[in-house]
Amino acid sequence: METLVCNGLSKTYGTVKALDHVDLKLEEGKIIGLLGPNGSGKTTLIKLASRLLVPSEGNVTICGLEPGPETKAMVSYLPDRNYLPDWMRTKDLVKMYQDFYGDFDVERAQEMLNSLGIDYDMPLKKMSKGTKEKVQLILTMSRHAKLYLLDEPIAGVDPAARDYILKTIISNYDETATVLISTHLIADVENILDEAIFLKEGKVVLHQNVDELRDTTGKSVDEYFREVFKC
Repeated sequence: METLVCNGLSKTYGTVKALDHVDLKLEEGKIIGLLGPNGSGKTTLIKLASRLLVPSEGNVTICGLEPGPETKAMVSYLPDRNYLPDWMRTKDLVKMYQDFYGDFDVERAQEMLNSLGIDYDMPLKKMSKGTKEKVQLILTMSRHAKLYLLDEPIAGVDPAARDYILKTIISNYDETATVLISTHLIADVENILDEAIFLKEGKVVLHQNVDELRDTTGKSVDEYFREVFKC
């Protein structure tokens, strides 16, 4: 089943075309890398799928539905920046997610938080950047969603935190779901990817199975990415 479908999807800001007639079909059960340099349209695509933006042209569907209240219940979205109130404690955040999302798995969240020794009474403002990133990801991945949209989930955290974040992603999504990870840190994520999408200046220049990409090019995804996007 196709989880996310884009047909001629475009988004323009004034005279700048952030996305330019993107056609994509993403199937369930896949972890897919949305790869490209800064300004290539990755965040715009994710926000369109999350219905935080409205297309200028074309359309996007989630499990065959136009983005709206019904699809919001299917999509778990992690923005590229801290979006949670700094004054809230870990236990308050868990309760908030439980109240907001019917598919939120409290036991799954508690298990991951406990494994990291995160203090339930500690407010976000007292946490390190890496710990905040982990809390946000745990909340996102504790939903039983059909589509996970993760925008730069490993940017700005240390290598040990990256390993934990990637392990959390692959361990906590349903095989009938799709995970779309936006990043420019290709080498860190390519081992967990099933497919890679290269975005350049708002256009899809490649969408391929990563094993096939390695076989046909003789390069890693990171090496091939550097070749395609070299200055």
